[in-house]
Amino acid sequence: MIYDIRHVTTYSYESPVSFARCSLRLEPRGGDGQALVSHTVDIRPRPADRTVRHDFFGTHTESHAPGRAAPSPAWESVRDLAFEATNLGPASPIGYVFASPLVPVVQPVTSYASLSFAPGNGILAGAVDLMHRIRTDFKYDPKATVISTPLKEVFEKRHGVCQDFAHVMIAGLRGLGLPAAYVSGYLRTIPPPGKPRLQGADATHAWVSLWCGEEIGWIGFDPTNDILVENDHIILAVGRDFSDVSPIDGIIVGSRKQKLAVAVDVLLVE
Repeated sequence: MIYDIRHVTTYSYESPVSFARCSLRLEPRGGDGQALVSHTVDIRPRPADRTVRHDFFGTHTESHAPGRAAPSPAWESVRDLAFEATNLGPASPIGYVFASPLVPVVQPVTSYASLSFAPGNGILAGAVDLMHRIRTDFKYDPKATVISTPLKEVFEKRHGVCQDFAHVMIAGLRGLGLPAAYVSGYLRTIPPPGKPRLQGADATHAWVSLWCGEEIGWIGFDPTNDILVENDHIILAVGRDFSDVSPIDGIIVGSRKQKLAVAVDVLLVE
C-alpha cells in the first residue's frame, strides 16, 4: 500500500512574533514495516535558519505489518531479558523500561495493568487484554484533557484522547518492568457504511509499541481503538512519551496568545 499524507499545522498569533525557534518531527520513519517514498516540509514564512538531523530515537509510505508467527513468551521472561540488555542504542528495550517526563510509574496504574498479566501469561495475550480493558474503561473525550494533564488525573477521570490512553498503557507496562514506547503517526480508516471512523483518524494519532522479546521484537497496540497496529497505522516518530515526539514544539517571543489548528488527510494511492 502507498499512502499520500498531507499534514497542515497553522499557528495564529494575537500580535506580531519577533522570534520563534521550533522543532518539527514530521518526516515518517523508514523501517518498522514502512518505506518512505518521498517527503517535503514547507514552512511559511520561510525560516531564517533551518537544520535537519535525527534525534536519539531515530526520528527525523508504503507499509506492511511485521510478522507475528513466533510464539509469545511469558511476560516475566521478557521483563528479565529487558533488564539484562547491554545495548544502549535507540532500539534497545532498556531505554523504555523506566519512568519518563510524562509517564511516571505509579502504583494504581501498575495494579490496574497487573490484572492482565497473571503469572506465566504470554506477553502478547496480556498486552491485548490490557489494551481491551483501556478501550472499555476509558472514554474518548477531546475536551477532557490537554497536553499538560497529568497521568494521575487521566487515570482517575478515565476520560481523554489517544495520547492519554497510550500514556496509561505505557505506565502500566513499565510498572511491570516491560519496555513500552510511545509512537506518534497517522491512522487511515475506511468505516463500514453508517459507522464512524476510528478515533484519532483526523489528526496525528498515538499508540504503544511493546518489546515482546528477541524473537518477536516490537509490536504495536492501539488502546484508543482496541486494535493491533497494522497497515493503516503510519509511524511518524517513536520516543518514551509525547514529549519526545511532539510533531512541532519550540519557543516564541512577541505574542501573548496563540491558536493552533491541525488538519490531516491520509489517502490510499494504490
